[in-house]
Amino acid sequence: MIEPVRPILIEDIENARSRIAGTVLRTPLVKLDLEPGAPEVWLKLENLQPTNAYKIRGAANAVARLSDEERARGVWTISAGNAGQGVAYAARQFGIPSTVVAIETAPQTKLDRMRALGATIVPVSYQDAWKAAESHEFPGLEGTFIHPFDNHDFIAGHGTMGLEILEDLPQVRTVIGAIGGGGLITGVGSAIKARDPDVKVLGAEPETAAPYAYSLRAGGPQWFPDWQASFVDGAGGKSVTDRMWQRMRAVTDGSITVTLEQTREAMRLIAEKSRTIAEGAGALSLAAALTGQAGEGPIVCVVSGGNIDLAKFAELVTR
Repeated sequence: MIEPVRPILIEDIENARSRIAGTVLRTPLVKLDLEPGAPEVWLKLENLQPTNAYKIRGAANAVARLSDEERARGVWTISAGNAGQGVAYAARQFGIPSTVVAIETAPQTKLDRMRALGATIVPVSYQDAWKAAESHEFPGLEGTFIHPFDNHDFIAGHGTMGLEILEDLPQVRTVIGAIGGGGLITGVGSAIKARDPDVKVLGAEPETAAPYAYSLRAGGPQWFPDWQASFVDGAGGKSVTDRMWQRMRAVTDGSITVTLEQTREAMRLIAEKSRTIAEGAGALSLAAALTGQAGEGPIVCVVSGGNIDLAKFAELVTR
C-alpha cells in the first residue's frame, strides 16, 4: 500500500542527518569566480559524494529506516543510475541484496558502478521505468521497493543538504536544484522553507524535458509534450505525478528552463572553475542561475551529480 503524501517536517530531516552521518559527506560549498556583473553563485558539490551524486543521502536514510524484516527481503529501485547507486551502496552496508530496474539508455559508467556495488540490473525502456515509478511496482520483483523520489524517507534524506546550505551560507537568497522526479527539490525546499521561508527555492529543467515548468503554467500536474531524450539523463522526467506535484508546490517558488547549449556551457564552467565534473543534470542549476532569472544572489546551485562517461563529458564540453 502506498502511504499518503504528508509534509516533510524539519524533525524528519534532522533525524535523517543523524541517521546518515556515517555514510554521507558534508559536501563543500564553493564560491564561483565569475566575471563582473554576474550573479553571486555558490556551488554545493554533491558530485563529491561517495557515489558522486546526492541520491546517496535519500537512499541511506530510506534503507536505514526499513525494518529488519523489510531489509531481509532485499531492496529494489528504479533508476537512470544515481538512485540505483545510492540504494546499492546503502544495501551493501547492511549486507542485503539489491536490484535496480535500470533505464537501458543509462550511461555505461552508471550501469558499471551499480554492478560494482553488488546490484542486479534489470534493463528496461524509459517508458516502462516511468510506468513502474508511477505504479510503485514491477512484475517479478518481490523485495522491498524504495522509490527513487516518491518516498518520504528518501526525500527527508535529501533535506539534509538544505540544512548544510543554510549553516554554511546564512545570507543565501536563492537555492536552485535540478528537477527529475522532484525528490531533490522537495527535500531541499522543505528544509529551507522551515528554517528561512524568505529564501527562494527554484527548479531547473532542460528545454527537452521540463514537465514542472509546463505544469506550473497549466496550474496542475501534466505530461510534457514532445519529450526528448538527451545527455541530461539524470533529470527532466516525462511528467509530474499528482503526488510529487503536491509535494513540490508547497516548498518551491518556480522553475527555470534552460537550453542544452546552456547546460553544456555550465558543465564546462564547473570543470574550469571548480576542477570537478558535473553530469548534465548536475549542471542545470548553474545554467539556470546564469540566465539571470534567479536574481543577483547569493545563489546556491546544487551540483547534483557527476556520473557521466568521461569520453562523453569531454565531447560535450569541448564541442
